[in-house]
Amino acid sequence: MTTTTSQSTSGIASQSSIDSKIQSICDIMRRSNAASALQYIPELTWILFLRILDEREEREAIEASIVGTDFSPSLGYPYRWRDWAAPDGLKRLELQNSVSGAVFSFVNGTLIPHLRGLHVSASATARQQVVSEIMSSVEATRIDTERNFLDVLDKVHEIRDSEIDHTHMSPLSQAYEGLLLKMGEKNNDGGQFFTPREVIRAMMKVVDPRCGETVFDPACGTGGFLALAYEHMKDALGDSATGPQLTELSTRALYGKEKENLIYPICLANLILHGIDRPNIWHGNTLTNAGSGGGLFSDAPVTFDVILMNPPFGGKEGADANQRYSYKTGSTQVLFLQEVIDALSMNGRAGIVVDEGLLFRTNERAFVETKRKLLDECDLHCIVSLPPGVFSQAGAGVKTNLMFFNKGRVTESTWYYDLSDVKVTKRKPLTLLHFKEFLELLPSRADSDNSWTVKREELEGRNYDLKAINPHKQAIVDTRTPDDLLAIIRIQGREIEVALEGLRVMR
Repeated sequence: MTTTTSQSTSGIASQSSIDSKIQSICDIMRRSNAASALQYIPELTWILFLRILDEREEREAIEASIVGTDFSPSLGYPYRWRDWAAPDGLKRLELQNSVSGAVFSFVNGTLIPHLRGLHVSASATARQQVVSEIMSSVEATRIDTERNFLDVLDKVHEIRDSEIDHTHMSPLSQAYEGLLLKMGEKNNDGGQFFTPREVIRAMMKVVDPRCGETVFDPACGTGGFLALAYEHMKDALGDSATGPQLTELSTRALYGKEKENLIYPICLANLILHGIDRPNIWHGNTLTNAGSGGGLFSDAPVTFDVILMNPPFGGKEGADANQRYSYKTGSTQVLFLQEVIDALSMNGRAGIVVDEGLLFRTNERAFVETKRKLLDECDLHCIVSLPPGVFSQAGAGVKTNLMFFNKGRVTESTWYYDLSDVKVTKRKPLTLLHFKEFLELLPSRADSDNSWTVKREELEGRNYDLKAINPHKQAIVDTRTPDDLLAIIRIQGREIEVALEGLRVMR
């Protein structure tokens, strides 16, 4: 992230100024008992969320008073940011002027328990449920001293949602996305939580979710697919968007499930930062159907129009997960593929990331039968072979592919596109520009040096090995015999002897 602190002349916070403020907050946290991204990002999540929530509700209260309607805030005194966290807040001034330790006593002993318990009330609003869920894994602040904690509050208070341009992607959410990527650094296996955003944008162009459709991610991680689906659908509406359409998008269009206690509240906060008022996220294991909370997911449909996801790489599930699926296996990817097929509405569309092992493995019945199920119940119309290293920046180095399919038609043929020759590094990640030819050829499924079509019969003949093997690439075959190689070795040996003899003479 850049450390420039510029701000536009219009008063709208620039990306660099937001990045700089977020970075300065993280710097304080790193020296305050939250050294790694896995520690300081969850801490920043709940603090930043409460700041943005209070500002939005303050603005909503003013708007309601102007039009003469009632407004019920999620939080009252002294639990609002303006009370306990703002530099001039009445509760904060009271705590600072009290005995040493009063700030932590209030935050850890009063504020956090109150926020975590909001969902208990039978009259809890949807927003109060979200607040409660975001705070569900927070026991106490991680920051080591009250002085450092107050410094963090002051820095966060400088960030004003009203000064951010939300025309497209909010600079605040973009800065937060950059932080989430850090959770995958240093081999933290972040690939299962964070999918490169340029890959998701390419997938959005293929699947093209629209307003009025439901979008589901059964292993949503930090919410990247859902956040970008929201942006994609909102951008498609453009300036003609109506109030009811925007309400539909932000409250009843997006659904997800996430089991990790650390990631679940981060996902909720990330979606809130993207402008999604009600993140319909279920906290639990999709594959076993065991979870701790269904309040935010209670009105979810049984099947969905669009499913976009990146299943965890190389995960293993126990026998309890197998009870719900036809083909038994410990492989999470195989089980998730069955889940996606079953959860997709008739004529629904799906785009998922899979590692290469799922495509080529034919030595286990569950792999073969699941792929047979896919081809029987869906039109697997496209597979994209991604370059090695696409997920390396997020802590995962597996070779991956994209699969796109529509439910309700059997697969007669599959069109492949090969991106595997693109050189990807942490400094040179895959971008949307790399997908340019793919997106141009996709409507006609035309052949090129990088694309070809495989008939269903051939896939069956390969026992459902779906791996992309580009027929246009000339295989490099070494035709030399063992005798040829021995002759080369003898010649090179004589050349070395001659060179050594020359050195001896020079001595």
